[in-house]
Amino acid sequence: MSGNGTGTGTPSRASAHAPASAHAPASAHAPAERQSILKQPTAVWAIAFACVVAFMGIGLVDPILPTIAASLHATPTQSEYLFTSYLLVTGVAMFFTSFVSSRIGPKKTLMIGLALIIVFALLAATSGSVQEVIGFRAGWGLGNALFISTALATIVGAASGGTASAIILYEAALGLGIAIGPLVGGLLGSVSWRGPFFGVCVLMAIAFIAIAVFLRGETARPAPSKLSAPFRALGRPALATLAATALFYNIGFFVLLAYTPYPLGFGALGIGLTFFGWGVGLAITSVFVAPRLTAHLKRTTVLRIALPLLALDLVAAGVFVHVQAGLVVCVVIGGLVLGILNTVLTESVMEATDLPRAVASSAYSAVRFIGGAIAPPAATAIADAVSPSAAYWFAAVSVAVGFVIVVVAGRNLRRIDDGPEPEPVEARAIVVGGAA
Repeated sequence: MSGNGTGTGTPSRASAHAPASAHAPASAHAPAERQSILKQPTAVWAIAFACVVAFMGIGLVDPILPTIAASLHATPTQSEYLFTSYLLVTGVAMFFTSFVSSRIGPKKTLMIGLALIIVFALLAATSGSVQEVIGFRAGWGLGNALFISTALATIVGAASGGTASAIILYEAALGLGIAIGPLVGGLLGSVSWRGPFFGVCVLMAIAFIAIAVFLRGETARPAPSKLSAPFRALGRPALATLAATALFYNIGFFVLLAYTPYPLGFGALGIGLTFFGWGVGLAITSVFVAPRLTAHLKRTTVLRIALPLLALDLVAAGVFVHVQAGLVVCVVIGGLVLGILNTVLTESVMEATDLPRAVASSAYSAVRFIGGAIAPPAATAIADAVSPSAAYWFAAVSVAVGFVIVVVAGRNLRRIDDGPEPEPVEARAIVVGGAA
């Protein structure tokens, strides 16, 4: 899921003329960053907990899709719109979240986002039809966009120990949420499909109270951004190239995540455990493997290697679609490759232009989420019309299109290969746009 980190954008090398007080070098924070990462204000832990729950929402409904379809007499394609409504609204809202938070402030934006998630998760849990759940997931997506787009800025502003400590905390929350979302969904979903939604209500209510109590006062409010800024940003060739790549790549991402529960044939707990393995793999490679690769290879080179690997994994998923063990292996391997791609694409977006990082990330994240919204119902429709294998081959072709875009439009991406960022800057770039 991608947050735009309003107000936390770090400067690219092209913006080195910014005032020193605004962008102090990493060395200036060295003494603070040696402090223990665990010694944080209570407000930081409250926000980090809320982040875990918010990122859980990506895969929470994954294990219960077949159960929802059976319980509410819906087709697989109808149940997949639970992903589509959530991702589409999140993506569209991303165009506007920096405009909102820069005017009402980060704390109010966080609180409104959490409140919307609580209300719409509760309504989804009490729904009587799949159409109602789809609609309420859309409202959930709006709350999620407001929350995740502001959480990083607030953690950075409130954390002790310097920026690097705050970034590590945010990365840990992101990885933990992505990994345990399907597992929690499977555990609660094995009792009732309504269980995961009620679980989110309770956890988010705790987070809402914790932030209200412990995040005292208001964090620094960034300069107001223009409503049109993210739309104008997509006119930059480099950002447009990366956004188009992410749109097609995200189709592959969400076919693997949202369609696979049907051919797997497991119950809710089995699906949850499978995607727990997927999420752990994604978290490990995004945090540890991708930065090491980009330290030795150009970012475009990593993209040109990882995108074909993901396409091949999706082809293999199509081949093994009727072999449970083979499909599970493809899911886990896919998570490993997806973690690399998430991080490298996000780093690339942060380096591609001299735009404020919040603006660049908003535009990129919006397009990326829209690609994810297309994938789930398209996959089930193709599977019904052709075969279950065809859904994965459709995903593989989409990822291959993303690869072709990187190769053909490579001249637009020269700037992202200038060399690795200093570690704290690179870490911030990863999480500003990599929460998706």
